[in-house]
Amino acid sequence: MAVQKQVVPSLLSADFSQLGAEIQRVERQGAKRLHLDIMDGHFVPNITFGPMIVNAVRRLTDTHLEAHLMIEEPSEYIPHFAEAGVDTIIVQQETCPHLHRDVELIRQHGATPGVVLNPATPLDTLQEILPHIGHLLIMTVNPGFGGQTFIPSMVEKIRQARSMIRDRDIRLEVDGGINMETIGKARDAGADLFVIGSSIFDEDDPGEAYLSLTGELELVA
Repeated sequence: MAVQKQVVPSLLSADFSQLGAEIQRVERQGAKRLHLDIMDGHFVPNITFGPMIVNAVRRLTDTHLEAHLMIEEPSEYIPHFAEAGVDTIIVQQETCPHLHRDVELIRQHGATPGVVLNPATPLDTLQEILPHIGHLLIMTVNPGFGGQTFIPSMVEKIRQARSMIRDRDIRLEVDGGINMETIGKARDAGADLFVIGSSIFDEDDPGEAYLSLTGELELVA
């Protein structure tokens, strides 16, 4: 069965002084998932927010929430993010020496487990974990900041990831530099979900920006 392609707004770029309104703007235009970038200032140089803010977001919306943990020692925090109401928890392969254990911990806490690869991390590091996950995120920029430029060589990596997944029930997501110019390339390479922050929330009307990006996605379907 074909998987519906979806734009996933990233709240990292939203205006937190009016977060509820920002979420409503994209939900009114059809957003079904929201992306939460969790950064600790160690694995990446930026610091964002933790389970308390995630729980506040959960109270604002019934939309599917996915948390991307760009943090060291994620196993210490997985239970907290699950309890905060996250539906999908995605961990960095680079921070998980016991990746299978962390994936199973996510599942035990009732969330869908996912794994993220940085641009320079080879896909073959996932061979043993693919049967155990429901979500794979390919970073198309180096993580840590919004508004970066899409790395062109990641198109082939997305294509190879799609080939590796085959018929498994795994959503393939891309994150970084996705905009009107790059969303078609990522879609054609096989991505299902497209995390977009600044190209939505930096616009005057985030809802209309979301709608335009979704329209561009459909044009290349």
